[in-house]
Amino acid sequence: MKKLNKMTTQEKLDVILRPLSDEQIDSLSANELKLLLKGEQKLRQVYEEIIKDQKELNKQLEDKQLQIEGQLVRLKCRLFCPQSERSKPVEKNPLVPKEKRRPLPKNRDLRKRYPNAEVIEKEVRLETLPACPCCQQTMKEMGFFEESQHLTVIPKKYLITSILRMKYHCTKCHSAIVTAPQLPRVIPRGSYGDEFLVDVALSKFCDLIPVDRYCEMAARQGFLGLPSNSLYEAIWRLGQFALGVYELIRTEALDSLVFYADETTHWMLEGAKNDHWYLWGFFTETACFFECHDTRAGDVATDVLSESECRYFVSDAYTGYGKAIRESNELRKLAGLDAIIEVLCNAHARRNFNDCLEIKQEKEILINPDAEFFITEYKEIYKVEKEVKALLPLNFDEAAKKRAELECHFTRMKEKSEGDLSRYSSHHGYYGACQYFLNNYTGLSACLKDPRIPLDNNLSERGLRSPVVGRKTWYGTHSEKGAEAMAIHFTLVESCKLNGVNPREYYHAVIDAIHYKRPLFTPSQYKKKTAAAQENKT
Repeated sequence: MKKLNKMTTQEKLDVILRPLSDEQIDSLSANELKLLLKGEQKLRQVYEEIIKDQKELNKQLEDKQLQIEGQLVRLKCRLFCPQSERSKPVEKNPLVPKEKRRPLPKNRDLRKRYPNAEVIEKEVRLETLPACPCCQQTMKEMGFFEESQHLTVIPKKYLITSILRMKYHCTKCHSAIVTAPQLPRVIPRGSYGDEFLVDVALSKFCDLIPVDRYCEMAARQGFLGLPSNSLYEAIWRLGQFALGVYELIRTEALDSLVFYADETTHWMLEGAKNDHWYLWGFFTETACFFECHDTRAGDVATDVLSESECRYFVSDAYTGYGKAIRESNELRKLAGLDAIIEVLCNAHARRNFNDCLEIKQEKEILINPDAEFFITEYKEIYKVEKEVKALLPLNFDEAAKKRAELECHFTRMKEKSEGDLSRYSSHHGYYGACQYFLNNYTGLSACLKDPRIPLDNNLSERGLRSPVVGRKTWYGTHSEKGAEAMAIHFTLVESCKLNGVNPREYYHAVIDAIHYKRPLFTPSQYKKKTAAAQENKT
């Protein structure tokens, strides 16, 4: 038999753990039995600790698996599911006959269907008068037409405007020549007219067409050779020309009672040390402005809020906004002003519950009843919110009473969140949704204080949609000048959208006002101005 010191670890274990026969046990002395029992107890303790560690490890792995499965479900929803948070329609009883909706009568007259379209009339006449099919007599014109209509399009034309300025001379002394002055333009001695600059800028920042693609579209229409590099510079020059309007819109937004904010990533392709920038958007119901910075720190929001006169600040639960509100309130306290009230987005809270609404169990997908409770509550909340928005312009007190009805819904959701935390693993998506709701309950329920406070931050998210879609087509900007031009033009375009104003008309009106030294105006002021002009005409 091998000596003990020459045995391997596995051989030692085999010797120690091998079973003893009855004869061997009977031959053991009392001291040997005590030693055997003590060794067996120690061995049992070691195995119990190993089993305990394995159980804890298994629990951690199960929690991790649950967390990864939840992340996988959310990623699949983002990639493959329709991008909508609307609840599925309630299934109707198949026995109840469905009411057939009659389609609205379509207006066959294209002039009435498209009243703003220009009409071109073409008369069709026969060169040789026809003969009557009955008596073969030559027919005459009746003076009536059979009319048919169709839509057509005239491709965009690129024209060269040649400005001829008259020269004047003195017929007496013949010593002086005077030339008629230049017409005012955004770029006085440039190759591009104002209409062309507006068309390029709106193609990029309103229609989200990259400048290179704009040049390719012009080439397909027969206008070859547009240089994209000079168009980038022209867009920046137009932005600098309209900088006063940008500041005017910014001032209007800062003076609003309710102020929204959100941010999105922006890539600086070259010309800066940091390529990861952020486009910050600040919104109100009638005005918005954008700023591009190389940081996501809350200092950006602090600088903006320090100038703002707002009472309510609506955002998501990003800690940078919370820091900005605290620092701004300290300054307001020293100045004796009212503090800013933080309002958080209920759409984010609802989205968290919506992400964990479906449970994958074996081959079936079940509905989580706990998450469904919150979705149902939010459905009722938004139903009441529609009534609040309808009442607010007419009767503020009634709107406030209607908004107060939402308190019971928030209370029920808070109580359920507190009760359900102990029933779920901390790695479960539903646990995180409840934790988010409880941690941010004060900001989420702040909307109960005033009917003018919105339930969510969807206004700013909609306002950032165009920059985000545009980022996917032109990837980023090549310089800080490009980022500045982007912020200015998106400010003008998105403010026009908020007011239902045609950006092209607004750009031309603003450019004319700057050329002829008239007062500038924001899109909301332009809307009131044009509405008043139309009323005076009628």
